[in-house]
Amino acid sequence: MINPSANGWIDKFFAENQTNFIDFQGDYLSFYEDCRATGFIYGYVVNFQLKNQINTSKWSYDEITKVGFVNTLYSIYALQNASPKSEDFIKSVYKFYGLIQPENLNFIKKLLPEGSHSSRLEKVIDDRIQTNQNSISKNFSHIITNALLFIDVLAFHYFIKNGELQSDYLKNVESDCIKLVALALNIKQNKSKYDELLVKLFENSIRYTKFTSIENIEFSDLKLNRYPDVLEKLYLLDIAQMALWSDEKLEQHEVSFLENLTNDLKLNKVILDKSIGEIDYFINKYNHEIPFFNYSNPIKHFYDQANKNVTKLIIRNKDRLTKEIKESGELMQLLAKSTTKDLSKDEKKKVKKQLLDICKTVPSLTIFLLPGGGLLLPILIKFIPQLLPSAFNENLDD
Repeated sequence: MINPSANGWIDKFFAENQTNFIDFQGDYLSFYEDCRATGFIYGYVVNFQLKNQINTSKWSYDEITKVGFVNTLYSIYALQNASPKSEDFIKSVYKFYGLIQPENLNFIKKLLPEGSHSSRLEKVIDDRIQTNQNSISKNFSHIITNALLFIDVLAFHYFIKNGELQSDYLKNVESDCIKLVALALNIKQNKSKYDELLVKLFENSIRYTKFTSIENIEFSDLKLNRYPDVLEKLYLLDIAQMALWSDEKLEQHEVSFLENLTNDLKLNKVILDKSIGEIDYFINKYNHEIPFFNYSNPIKHFYDQANKNVTKLIIRNKDRLTKEIKESGELMQLLAKSTTKDLSKDEKKKVKKQLLDICKTVPSLTIFLLPGGGLLLPILIKFIPQLLPSAFNENLDD
C-alpha cells in the first residue's frame, strides 16, 4: 500500500499498478469522459482511472489528488505512446515541468541534488496541489486550482504530441478559461456578489497569465479556432458549465449559451447533453461529500469561512494592529475623512497600500500579502471601526 506523503510514492504507485491501468486504445473521448467521472475535471477526485480502485480511506484529500493527478498524466501519456514505460513517462513529465517551471525545478535540484527524476517529480506535484480545506493555512489564490489542473494535462499532451510546447500555450488556455467564466456569469439573470467573487477566485488561481481587466469581455474575444484538439474543446465546455452551475441549476438562456459555445467549438450537441447530464449527476451524488458543493453556494461558503478565520486573526493581533494604524498619520487622516465623505479612487488605493504595509509588520497578517489575499482585505477594512477610538466608531456607524 502506497503512502502518497512518503518519499518514493510515485515509483511504488507504478510498481503496484503495472497491470491496473486502463487502456483507452487511442480513444480520447473515452479518456476524457472517464476523467470527468473521476471528478478530476471538477477539482475533486473521487476515484482513479484504474481498473481496480485503490483503498484511500486513510489518505488525506491532498494525497488522493496527487495520485489522481499523476494517474491522469500517465493516462494521457499512454494514449500517445503505444508501449508506455513508467520510467520514460516520469522523465517526460519532469522535462515538461522543466520547461514551464524552470525556476521551481532549479530550486528542487538544489534541494535534492542526488534525487531521482521521480523523487524530484514528487516535489513538483506537491507544489501543484492545493485545496480549499483549511483555507487559512493555504494560499488563497489556489482555491480553484484543482479544477484548473487539467490545463497541465492539456499542455503535457501538447508537449508529448509535438515534442515541444509553444511559449504562449498555457497563457492562452488560462486566458480563455477565465474569459469563459466571465462570459458565463455575465449571462446569468440572477447574479449575486458571489458570482463576481467566483471570477476573482479563478483569476487568482491562474499561474501563467496576468490580467489587467476582464470586464466587457465579448464572445468574439475568445480565440476558439486555436483549439483543434477534442480534449481542449471538451474542457473549455466544462469550465463554462462549472461557472453556470455555481447556483446548481441551468436556466434556458444559459443552456442556449452552452449550445452556442458547443457550435463554435465544433462539437456535437450529443456531447453537450452528456456533459450537462454528467455534471448534474456528479453534483447530486457528491454534494454532501465535496467541500466545493457542501453549501448552497460554494463561493459563499469560501467567503464566510474566510471571514470567520480572518476575523479571528485580526482579534488575536488587535493591539498590535491598532498601534500600527494610529502611528500611520496619513492613513488615520484618510480613515477620518472616510467617515464624512467618500474617498477618491486614488485615496482608496492609498488606504489599501498602507494597510498592506502594516500587515507586513504583523507576521500573522501576512496572509493578506499572498496572491489572492487582496480578496480578503475588505474583511480587514470592515473590522477597522472596532479598532479605532470611539469618535471614529460613531462616525463610521452613521
